[in-house]
Amino acid sequence: MRYINGLHEGETIRNVYLCKGKRSAETRNGKPYDNVLLQDKTGVLDGKVWDPNSQGIADYEEKDFIEVYGEIISYNGNLQMNIKQIRKVGEGEYEPADYMPTTEKSVDGMYEELTAYIRQIGNPYLKQLLEYFFVNDSEFIKRFKGHSAAKTVHHGFAGGLLEHTLSVLHMCEYFAGAYSILNRDLLFTAAMCHDIGKTRELSAFPDNDYTDEGQLIGHIVIGVEMIGDALRSIPDFPEKLANELKHCVIAHHGELEYGSPKKPALAEALALNLADNADAKMQTLTEIFKGKQGTDWLGYNKLFESNLRRTSGA
Repeated sequence: MRYINGLHEGETIRNVYLCKGKRSAETRNGKPYDNVLLQDKTGVLDGKVWDPNSQGIADYEEKDFIEVYGEIISYNGNLQMNIKQIRKVGEGEYEPADYMPTTEKSVDGMYEELTAYIRQIGNPYLKQLLEYFFVNDSEFIKRFKGHSAAKTVHHGFAGGLLEHTLSVLHMCEYFAGAYSILNRDLLFTAAMCHDIGKTRELSAFPDNDYTDEGQLIGHIVIGVEMIGDALRSIPDFPEKLANELKHCVIAHHGELEYGSPKKPALAEALALNLADNADAKMQTLTEIFKGKQGTDWLGYNKLFESNLRRTSGA
């Protein structure tokens, strides 16, 4: 098995990958070609099929496992593969675990740490809400532990949603200790619930793609609806507290152009936005650095609007 993160420019390889995406296009001269996105558990690789009608290119579709033969080249600072042959492979010719990107941390260990935060919650209503999802709902727990936090941008791997949520919690714990204006119970609850809608916005691996519900509604609104359903099962849950929690979730992207229906109006909502944004960006940088080993300057990145460079000695 030649994993994507171990490939080098100039190599010619034959290996099986998951066809994560397939899109037909044309060159400037009107010649058809295919853009193919290959995936294994270490990452993704762009591929080009310059002669899709060649006898060496078998019929294949997105989500098929395919054996590809071709040359690894560098284009605009990124590796890609010029594919000369494709063969669709059958079950038994690949190990599914090789194609599912997963967290490098212990899922069970992270989940135990998450539930330890629930035990710290003093407000009985918020504690019941958290237990509704993270203690009593076995199907939700299974999805949450195995889900990604994004399709591509950050934490786009199995266990990524749990890892991201826990990282946000760690930052919120610091904020709560440093700034007395923050309601610790509300902030922790909002941090744990802020991305629960992603369990329905994105499909499970190997697809890890947007569902119809995710495309039409999005994880912020889905998450607030899930919280609303849970609140109706808790007798006498204070309406003011419910609205404050929902606001934190609604505003956690910080800006209207980033998908939040409201900008933060509560200190807890602002703290959650800062923690969520910081973890998302630092994890994105981490994944960029991992994907471009052996070079200092990493090229211009649209998200950061900067030409990124690795620190000396890192």
